[in-house]
Amino acid sequence: MTAVDAVRPIAVAHRGDPYRYRENTLASVAAAFAAGADAVEVDVQLTRDGVPVLLHDRTLKRLWGLDRPVARLTAAQLAAQRFAGGERVPTLAEALKLTAEQGGRRLLIDLDDAQPVAATWAAVGAAGAEDLVAFCGPTAAMFAVRELAPGAQLSLTWKQPAMPAAALLADLAPRYLNPPFGLLDAGFMARAAELGLLVSTWTVDTRRTMRRIRALGAASITSNRIGVLRQELDR
Repeated sequence: MTAVDAVRPIAVAHRGDPYRYRENTLASVAAAFAAGADAVEVDVQLTRDGVPVLLHDRTLKRLWGLDRPVARLTAAQLAAQRFAGGERVPTLAEALKLTAEQGGRRLLIDLDDAQPVAATWAAVGAAGAEDLVAFCGPTAAMFAVRELAPGAQLSLTWKQPAMPAAALLADLAPRYLNPPFGLLDAGFMARAAELGLLVSTWTVDTRRTMRRIRALGAASITSNRIGVLRQELDR
């Protein structure tokens, strides 16, 4: 049995389906699920009054053309902002509701730091969506999640070829190690397996790389081109 036969990777859509719809919007998340995503990765920022919303950057400038930090707007002020085509920045609660309608699909919540963790987990709990989410991010953010949610599924973002220290892994207990795809080779996969870690990776957008990463045995692949990834994984 080959690695390709042994492992059927999870297909994760990066910020939805961003080549078709604006990233981190409900339309993009819905399109990604429709294209066959097993999970959709989203980013979270907090409004001035502490409401988690879907946004990668700290300001609205790149994505929405408004040069204001989201942390200076209340959730009500942000909801009142309508952009081209009537689009708006959705709340995490709205994305969780959409995910709950998908029948077993998940949100992968990417947290760059620990600051949004408490409000994010509170929103997950309020939605009764604990089983619909997993988390990825660097060490500090993942420790903050683990403190609040001992049973949460964690994917530790890792940007170096050396493995994390055994003590760190013992304390954090991540399910996945989550490097960028350029770090993956047979040696990296073997070292991760020795530590009992599955490997997830990002952001894989060409068919050639999708095939290489799948052949290495990655358990989860994140892509901006979720329809293409779905085709490759279903081959």
